Amino acid sequence: MTTTGYVHGYSRHEARRLGDQADTLARLLHADTVFAPGSRVLEVGCGVGAQTVHLVTGSPGARVVAVDVSGDSLARARARVADQAPWARVEWVRADLFDLPFADGGFDHVFVCFVLEHLRDPEAALAGLRRVLRPGGTVTVVEGDHASAFFHPDSARARAVVGHQIRLQADAGGDALVGRRLQPLLTAAGYRDVVVEPRTVYADSTRPELVEGFTRATFLAMVASVGDEAVAAGLTTRAEWDRGIADLGRSAQDGGTFHYTFFKARAVRPPAPQPRAARPT
Repeated sequence: MTTTGYVHGYSRHEARRLGDQADTLARLLHADTVFAPGSRVLEVGCGVGAQTVHLVTGSPGARVVAVDVSGDSLARARARVADQAPWARVEWVRADLFDLPFADGGFDHVFVCFVLEHLRDPEAALAGLRRVLRPGGTVTVVEGDHASAFFHPDSARARAVVGHQIRLQADAGGDALVGRRLQPLLTAAGYRDVVVEPRTVYADSTRPELVEGFTRATFLAMVASVGDEAVAAGLTTRAEWDRGIADLGRSAQDGGTFHYTFFKARAVRPPAPQPRAARPT
């Protein structure tokens, strides 16, 4: 089995967190994601449509096909896009990314955002996506790296709860540190011209929209949501977990600062090899 359970769950609270994250980071992560009018774009693992809204907004003339394995997530995605980008024409498809119902070379671009971190074999996923991408087409991948989080005031207990989240995701078969692996993963999956750029979030009291939208509503909410699992797994006690979350929360208060790095990669599917000319006899 190459997919994992979604460690963050499928609650309405999680849907709101994903929306907060996408809206807060749209300029940082997606301002330069632009696809030509008429191009065919596949978004894999669209979830609740948090990124889809920004994808269609940035490339209104592109033909977007959004895929997710969860029917409930697709319904939420459809509703989100209908509400926030009612003019957009998106084709919604329920499918497993390891068994996509599309012809070879049917897309000009593939867009993958916050998906690889939840997969047991991200290299195999990227190699499989290469099949549906036309020769010369591009793949865009965005992922985070939870170990890139550092903050003030520093706290060993706060660092511990972040580490527990990373451990739980690894135990579920995912990788919360996958952002640092994008270049070797794409290269091993058969892409060329791989370019990876770090995209850094820094939040302090002079940037209240980032403090609220990212530090508090995205990162803190994500870590706090796995407390029951961390305690049940014997990684910590409830008291230690609560103290760690309280310490982490100080980074979102006056005098606190928070830093996190995302990685955005772009690569190209190589042209099909040309057959060798027959040697004269």
